[in-house]
Amino acid sequence: MNRLTAVLLAVLTASTCLLAEGRRYRVMTYNVENLFDTCHDNGKSDEEFLPDGERKWNSWRYWKKLGDLARVVAAAGGDEPASLVALCEVENDSVVRDLARRTMLRRLGYEYIVTRSPDARGIDVALLYQPGRFRPVGIRSVRVAYTSPTERPTRDILYVEGLVPTGDTLDVFVCHFPSRSGGAARSEAYRCRAAATLRRLCDSLFRTRSEARLLIMGDFNDEYRNKSLRRCLRALPPPDGRGARAVGPDSLYVLTARKQAGRGIRGTYRHKGRWNQLDQIVVNGRLLMADEGMHTSYADCQIVTLDYLLEPDATNGGVRPRRTYQGPIYRGGVSDHLPVVADFFY
Repeated sequence: MNRLTAVLLAVLTASTCLLAEGRRYRVMTYNVENLFDTCHDNGKSDEEFLPDGERKWNSWRYWKKLGDLARVVAAAGGDEPASLVALCEVENDSVVRDLARRTMLRRLGYEYIVTRSPDARGIDVALLYQPGRFRPVGIRSVRVAYTSPTERPTRDILYVEGLVPTGDTLDVFVCHFPSRSGGAARSEAYRCRAAATLRRLCDSLFRTRSEARLLIMGDFNDEYRNKSLRRCLRALPPPDGRGARAVGPDSLYVLTARKQAGRGIRGTYRHKGRWNQLDQIVVNGRLLMADEGMHTSYADCQIVTLDYLLEPDATNGGVRPRRTYQGPIYRGGVSDHLPVVADFFY
């Protein structure tokens, strides 16, 4: 083999590798635990996250958290940045702008979309996206109904219609359902209402698109077995691969159902020693069909367990997410949740 042939072969091999890498499309969802700035937002109850508030939230802690979050997003992307990153518990577009523009993420070129919800604390959801891999063509912030003044308003559902490298339309939803405050059973109706709202949006797309591709990400504050996902959203665990159930193109499937990550980690959030899978990635069946273009599988969805996201659980054994705050006590961790990623291929 002469030198020119060797060089051409090396170039061809490198080009083939780049093409193969380009066929992966990674998405990520992450509850970033109270990403507040240090300024008061008029009309919102954010006083505890001010420099003179209960948690003594200040600029140093804020920028440390942003730097840590940027490190997680970059690392979770792997060899190339995640194409889509759903974020829950962000206060406003300012904190998302700081994350995307004033941390190491600025080199990755993310653009972003943020809701402006009626949540009393000012909590919103956001979507980071790689503009070369996702081109928004429609954006809606969908309000979840509530009865005033007896109920607290919750976060809007972010809906973004966008084009992906295959030329297909991907309909992306980012959700943060009402919390379990007051008890899971007592607050269940609120999450069911949010899930029913989301289901109506999905059904509308199924009626109007012959080949809809739906991706739903976020913190549902419920597991796949709970009523909000199982009955109100009508989302199923993926088929087990033994032919027990065929995939329906317009059915919804929870990729995060039954997920485990080793080291005793059986979810994304740990409460009183028990792991819960509250952060979900849901797709419709068309995205599980390998012959339908962009596709994924249950095996291609993983909980991210980077070592610096975890700490020993001295009380209950094992490990738990290293959170930013334990009550009012500053712990310096990244978040009380773990991220989840899913890979699509085309």
